[in-house]
Amino acid sequence: MSPLLALIALHGLETAITTAFPRADRPHVVVYADDFVVLHPTRAGVERARQIVGEWLSGIGLQLKASKTRIGHTLHAVDGRAGFDFLGFSIRHYPTGKTRPRRDGQQPRSHVLLIKPSTEAIKRHHQALRAVVRGRKAASQQALLIALNPVIRGWAAYYRTVVAKRIFASCDYRLMSTLTHWAGRRHGHKGLRWVIQKYWRCGATGRLEFSTPAGQRLVHHADMPIQRHVKVRGTASQFNGDLVYWSQRLGQHPLTTGRIAILLKRQQGRCAWCGLLFTDRTDIEVDHLLPRVCGGAADLANLQLLHRTCHDQKSARDGSATRRRQQGIHAKNRVTEEPNAEKLARSVLQTSRSGDRPA
Repeated sequence: MSPLLALIALHGLETAITTAFPRADRPHVVVYADDFVVLHPTRAGVERARQIVGEWLSGIGLQLKASKTRIGHTLHAVDGRAGFDFLGFSIRHYPTGKTRPRRDGQQPRSHVLLIKPSTEAIKRHHQALRAVVRGRKAASQQALLIALNPVIRGWAAYYRTVVAKRIFASCDYRLMSTLTHWAGRRHGHKGLRWVIQKYWRCGATGRLEFSTPAGQRLVHHADMPIQRHVKVRGTASQFNGDLVYWSQRLGQHPLTTGRIAILLKRQQGRCAWCGLLFTDRTDIEVDHLLPRVCGGAADLANLQLLHRTCHDQKSARDGSATRRRQQGIHAKNRVTEEPNAEKLARSVLQTSRSGDRPA
């Protein structure tokens, strides 16, 4: 609710900034909740925008926070710092030199824009990982992996669209030392080699991995592939009937898994049941051609993409939904509970032999 309420409170701020400038000299304004950035080629334009923002906020009883408001340059250092941080990203131009050629054969540029995870975001992530490890000094290795993997996977997925490969590798390196300290503390009278052999094992790729004897391993930051964000076309909308564009874009979405991207390409963006194009990523469900309850395999050749409603229709027709109910399994793989099961729990109302007893 917080970002939504901030957008409601600050509605009209972007319009107030842009309309105060001539059309050819209007700044670019990027807003997310109560954080925003004003981009203008001159310092005078940024100063004027800050004055407009201050006057507009005073009209609704608010003011800019001085500690979080600054004027900077993306290439040259201002007050000892170049670039700016926004939503956990560091946005900055870096000099490239005069001899670096361009791919299109034109004159070489003197700078290049790189977006990376900000220093503060990396620091907070390391602190979060250390807090998870230190809070489980007496926990098992499996419990530690269950707690660490979602944190690593979520943080890496958030920064997978920017220049973060080296930072991912450095995060793995620093986490390695934290885990070594965690393991060594549990066996104070053992040597480092014994500890490594107990908690680290050689993986399928030949890399030493922090894993359990059962095969559960630590997720590495560097395992997250870098996938550049593809900007939405300015005139594109899901409500203007351009379904082909959105169905093709789903395979390039940063949150779309590789399996779904392969199936989207194989099915040409269409549902295998109704033949209509996919327009919303959240409406896509993976289905087994031969259901698992009927002996179907889990490999890619036995998978297809369906709409959510089409998936329900297909499960009802091929009999897999009936078999799941007979086995006590819900259609979405959630175990159902029979009424009056033979355990301590029972229904809210329990009738007597002669009928309901009076209250």
